[in-house]
Amino acid sequence: MDTLELLKSRRSIRKYKSTPVEEEKIQKCLEAAQWAPSASNKQPWEFMIVTDTEFRKKMAAVHPYAKFITESPVVFVPLTDPRIHADYHQSDTALATMQFMIMAHSLGLGTCWAGVINKSLIENEIKQMLNIPEKLRVLALVAVGYPDHSRTSSRKSLDSLVHYETY
Repeated sequence: MDTLELLKSRRSIRKYKSTPVEEEKIQKCLEAAQWAPSASNKQPWEFMIVTDTEFRKKMAAVHPYAKFITESPVVFVPLTDPRIHADYHQSDTALATMQFMIMAHSLGLGTCWAGVINKSLIENEIKQMLNIPEKLRVLALVAVGYPDHSRTSSRKSLDSLVHYETY
C-alpha cells in the first residue's frame, strides 16, 4: 500500500479482538513515535505502555470518552514535558502520537485517541493511578489492538479547505 492510501485508510477503532499485540509491533510503533518531528529537536515526550487489565478498566472509568480502552489489549500513553519546550511540547507530542498510530495501522493494528490534556480532573487521576511525575502532562490515552470492526469516513473537499497566496 502506498503512503497516501495508508493515511486515507486509517480510522479510529473502538472495538478490538482480545488477541494480544506482539511486543515487536509495539516496539516498531514506539520507534516511529521517537522519530517524529520536534521543534528545535527538543523531543519533549516520554511514552507509557499499559497492558494491565485492571489499569485499563480504571482509566476507562475515569475518562467518559475512553470506554473502548477496556477492550484494547494495549493503551499507549504519550506524556509531554512543558519544561522542555513550553511553546511546542503539546504539538510535538501529538506528532509523535500520530506517527505511533500510523505505524500501528501499517502493521494491521487499530488505534483510537482519547484526549486527556487540559481535562485536569481526568489527567490528575490518571497521573496518580500510573505514578506519573508531576512535571509531565498526559496528552491522551490511545487504544491499540487488532480491530474487531471496520469503518469508513469522508472528508471535506480540498477546494473548501485550501487557499493559495491569500485567503
